[in-house]
Amino acid sequence: MKVIPRAARVYIGCALLAAGACALPALRPGAAVPWGTAALLAALYALCELPARCRLIGRALGGSVPVGTGSFFPVLLASALLLPPAAAVLTAIPGSLLARVEEPPAAPRRAWRAAATTLAVWAAARTAGALGGPTALGRGPDAPDLPYALLPAGAAALAFCLALTALDGGIRATAGGLPLRAAWRGLLGRAVAPHTVHGLAGLMMAVLWRSTYGPVAALFVLLPMYISCWVFAQYHRERAAHQATIRALVQAVDIKDRYTRGHSERVGHASVLIARELGMAEDRLDVVRFAGILHDVGKLGVPTRVLRKDGPLTPEERRTIELHPEYGHEMVRGIGFLGEARDAILHHHERMDGSGYPYGLHGEQIPEFARVVAVADAFDAMTSTRSYSRARPVPTALAELERCAGTQFDPRMVTALTQALDRHGWQPAVTADETTDASPQPVPPPREPLPAPATREPA
Repeated sequence: MKVIPRAARVYIGCALLAAGACALPALRPGAAVPWGTAALLAALYALCELPARCRLIGRALGGSVPVGTGSFFPVLLASALLLPPAAAVLTAIPGSLLARVEEPPAAPRRAWRAAATTLAVWAAARTAGALGGPTALGRGPDAPDLPYALLPAGAAALAFCLALTALDGGIRATAGGLPLRAAWRGLLGRAVAPHTVHGLAGLMMAVLWRSTYGPVAALFVLLPMYISCWVFAQYHRERAAHQATIRALVQAVDIKDRYTRGHSERVGHASVLIARELGMAEDRLDVVRFAGILHDVGKLGVPTRVLRKDGPLTPEERRTIELHPEYGHEMVRGIGFLGEARDAILHHHERMDGSGYPYGLHGEQIPEFARVVAVADAFDAMTSTRSYSRARPVPTALAELERCAGTQFDPRMVTALTQALDRHGWQPAVTADETTDASPQPVPPPREPLPAPATREPA
């Protein structure tokens, strides 16, 4: 069980106190609270979150249930439009406490989730009320005030999003020890679009709730939301299966070649750094990471004695190890989600001057992902200690890459890696099974020069 840091416990406690203060006005004697509406919305939200928590329901649905809190925020945003702020926050509590928790400890995580969601609903309800949201919805035969109703609904969704991301950034900083800027980085950008969609669905639900058709009609809004969440759950399961497949392949390579343990993950990371610097689309970043992680999977077909040999390779051993890109491509050719990564696995040892292997491609004939992985692979090979060579400093490795740019490596990829490391830095790793001391060690020349076509296969 993970231990929650003291700062995080204090932060959660403060959030719980603030959530209690937001709900307190609804519990005072004589408070004008539409309890029927509040109870129905609270039960509806809890019912939506229950399948992800209940194993029996999950098995009945084949394990494909929505992935937890966040899937049914339209119910909460509808309550922010329909109810006073103090009453609206009560609708979030049961569902938040019932929602699935992936990691222990469960109780503090559920308490935090309930507090954060409650505060976000309160912020949304206050914003909607200030802009006349409840009045704009209309009532019974009175038509809603459209398009004006879009304003309070959109503002409520934005307030909900801002409150939730601000609170989540705080818990990441206190529980994970991240700097504040890093804790909040990217949260808002990823949350705005889905919360906008939830806000529109919440507005539709609130309008139907207030119409002559009543709450039953509002439930039809949840049907497409549930279907979309089911589809997302399917995608989530498929992605998890992809990750498990890749982990299994990488672990098999690491077990076979103990001197390159961790190399695959670092090449994947460096490949993503290069791809981001080149401005590749987000959907390609995962694929290029897969390419980097799996670039050496073909080593499973290479005899272990060759991989672990400490001395120079014989010509026959070199020919054997140079077959690993083709072995790797054959292993993954049936894995459809790898896409362009398959070509990178096959061609990451081609050279810009055409003297590489396995097919001697040159220049732009070499697939883009292969050119990315080639630079990332060589960089990590030079900055990691192996059985046959000591690690080089990062500046030395970059200088070597620049020297070989145009002949062995694509100059664009080398420049992108240099710029990315200037921004993000790099943590070199010792991958050989050895002990190092704190004193600086001289870096001996590599056993074979990097740009030579017959270089020892970098792991």
